Amino acid sequence: MAGGMLPGRSGRPHGERAANSGVHAQPSGDPRAAAPAGHGSSRAANPDGHPAAGDGGEGRHCWVRDPPDSPGIWPGLLVEWRQRGGGWQGRVAYTVAGPHGPALVEAWLPAARLEPR
Repeated sequence: MAGGMLPGRSGRPHGERAANSGVHAQPSGDPRAAAPAGHGSSRAANPDGHPAAGDGGEGRHCWVRDPPDSPGIWPGLLVEWRQRGGGWQGRVAYTVAGPHGPALVEAWLPAARLEPR
């Protein structure tokens, strides 16, 4: 069986593990409204008001729109923000369809190409 789903193993259910992880689900609605600006960070605030990714070792899921050489919308993980040339860029990791299967890409992209999931 796939994914560690072996018969006879008694592990904790996913719901229990998630509840004990310390990561809290965001309430429904606009996720930007639920995130405290700055998050106690000395880094500059990012363009959407979220805490800067990487301050606590976590990333944020996002949609990557039309990255170079891979038109379309791809799921990604926003790792950090930076400000360059008067605009914001996000460092993201995402997968695209490659010639031999999925390919992992890590790149700095303009904030306009990134959307919260």
